[in-house]
Amino acid sequence: VQLVESGGGLVQAGGSLKLSCAVSGFDSDDYAVGWFRQAPGKEREGVSCIANNEDLIWYSDSAKGRFTISRDNAKNLVYLQMNSLKPEDTAVYYCAADFFFSVSRCNSPGQGMESWGHGTLVTVSS
Repeated sequence: VQLVESGGGLVQAGGSLKLSCAVSGFDSDDYAVGWFRQAPGKEREGVSCIANNEDLIWYSDSAKGRFTISRDNAKNLVYLQMNSLKPEDTAVYYCAADFFFSVSRCNSPGQGMESWGHGTLVTVSS
């Protein structure tokens, strides 16, 4: 299984970015995907997760109302649209995949997620 993130970059506060996660290696699209982030000097934290058929979605409190997760199973892509970005959103963003959707696993540093990407850096300037 391989996950590759893209779409990170430098943006001013209040701006938007859309991250993409390309997933390959699963036999089907029956897998959940989560976005996690790690800011400098801080523990990794869950941002948002989505089940295979989009019927289950979880957002962290900091992401609610500003970020939107979605997926295109035909293209094996998962997106994280981030609006109204704040300097405190600055972090390396990782996508991770697992066979099961779990709120407890999303709302954590992500231990137990099956596969991880290498991350994409998001920097929000004030």
